[in-house]
Amino acid sequence: MNRRTFLTTSALTALGASALGVAACNGTPDAAERDAAGEALRRRPFAMGVQLYTLRTLLDEDVPGTLAALGAIGYEEVETAGYHGLSPADFRAALDAAGLRAPAGHRQLEQLTPDALPQTLDEAQALGYEYIVCPWIQEEDRQTLDDYRALADTFNAIGSRCAEAGLQFAFHNHDFEFEAIDGTVPYDVLLERTDPSLVGYELDLFWVVAAGFDPIAYLEAHPGRFPLYHVKDYAPADDPSMVAVGAGTIPFADIFEAAQAQGRIAHAFVEHDNPSDPLTSVTDSYTYLTTLFN
Repeated sequence: MNRRTFLTTSALTALGASALGVAACNGTPDAAERDAAGEALRRRPFAMGVQLYTLRTLLDEDVPGTLAALGAIGYEEVETAGYHGLSPADFRAALDAAGLRAPAGHRQLEQLTPDALPQTLDEAQALGYEYIVCPWIQEEDRQTLDDYRALADTFNAIGSRCAEAGLQFAFHNHDFEFEAIDGTVPYDVLLERTDPSLVGYELDLFWVVAAGFDPIAYLEAHPGRFPLYHVKDYAPADDPSMVAVGAGTIPFADIFEAAQAQGRIAHAFVEHDNPSDPLTSVTDSYTYLTTLFN
């Protein structure tokens, strides 16, 4: 059975973890386990979400089957990173069929220029987004503090246009925004120069920790600025690596507690940039997060 056939057949033959067939052997929760986790799920401060970049290779082969597999694991939300050959309307139909919603999507800066933004906003509304997230700054656009100041002004302008359309704009970090320039952390420039009513931040916990900073310190210093989270774990080593949530050292319970104290967690998305087995990675992350709130 090839991957496409496996995913599609799994999605169509059953609900719950048993729908994944072979994947069940990799730890996917069965119906009884999911029922037992129900109380913990009700206590968690966010819906269970996945950044679809994690599963991009599977989505390129089979969008409906991959989304159905996520729903069968127990995920409720996704954050998009493209449509994998489908139109926005067809991608939304596939999400609906899998019982998933997409409250956020990543869009590159070139899709957020004044000329391109109207189409991006139309697509966002068709997909049911609440947030449009810029996930990356090209290297040539982030050489100096003045570059970051200009980016902050651009983010304010994008945020204003998004707000007019009933959406929220947000920016997602990597580690390079924390590399000091002339003694100043560029991420701090972005936070200080952007209007909190127009620009939110999606805090990628792995990259903050990998850069040597404390996510909780940022939450406490900037309450309410972080409605979105990328939930991915950090395994320290000579060459630090990204691992499934719960397999590393990031203190997620403490971070979520601090986030709740400083402002609600609107959405949190499990992510792994380059997993060897995407379904196993997101399943292991789901299992850890469902037990975290027991």
